[in-house]
Amino acid sequence: MRETPRPQGTAGDAGPELPQHRPGRAFAHTTGASGSGTPHRSDGRSPQTPRGARQTDPTGRPGTTPPVPGRPALLISLVSSFLALLALTTWQVASDGPLRSLDERTGWAVVGHGPARLTEFLADLGNMQVALPVLGCAIVWALVRGQRREPLCAALTMAAVPLLVVPLKDWIARPGPLTEATGYYPSGHAATAMAAYGAAALLTARYTRRVWMMPVAASVLTTATGIGLVLRGYHWPLDVLGSWFLCGLLLLPLCLGRRAGRRLRPPG
Repeated sequence: MRETPRPQGTAGDAGPELPQHRPGRAFAHTTGASGSGTPHRSDGRSPQTPRGARQTDPTGRPGTTPPVPGRPALLISLVSSFLALLALTTWQVASDGPLRSLDERTGWAVVGHGPARLTEFLADLGNMQVALPVLGCAIVWALVRGQRREPLCAALTMAAVPLLVVPLKDWIARPGPLTEATGYYPSGHAATAMAAYGAAALLTARYTRRVWMMPVAASVLTTATGIGLVLRGYHWPLDVLGSWFLCGLLLLPLCLGRRAGRRLRPPG
């Protein structure tokens, strides 16, 4: 109860008193004691986000840190997409489906185009003698800078390439564009280029002024390798695409691990 209750007026009162303003108290809609200083809802329920219940973020700043449910969903979406594309490509090549027919017509239409020296150079970017030293230098650089988990993950990614590509080659036994020999799907050169250059980019991107430059450079080298392989007649286009889908799966753990490490690193 109030210490000085307001007089109860009726419709017959000639001069109802005006409400008196009390110094030091703010006007607010209250359902409890007057002057408590705590705003309430008109229906008597407490506010949904009271000031005292606010949490702080990991850096100690006031605010809320709600859970982020999108990260597992994003990971599942990426894995599902790469698996679906790899399965579709492999199925079409193995079963002599319509995509394989279109792929071979496209390959025959573009083979031999472009300067021979340039296309040969681009195809050679997928050689072990070229790609592995690039990845090796990136691994050594990352170790010198104090990384441990990421270089190991990059090395395992590269080691997984022949373990997965060679059985697929033997199983599909696809002939090449200019030869009757089999074992051309998926492309080992395209897989080597994507795994090596992609892993090297993920290891070194954090040390560059513009982080996006290294992934873009790796994408350019990988794409150039695939173009060279197709134009020189070493592989069909689906051979290259199948390798890219496979290596996309292999690079996901390294990519997600690098993002997690960047979020956990203290600022400054």
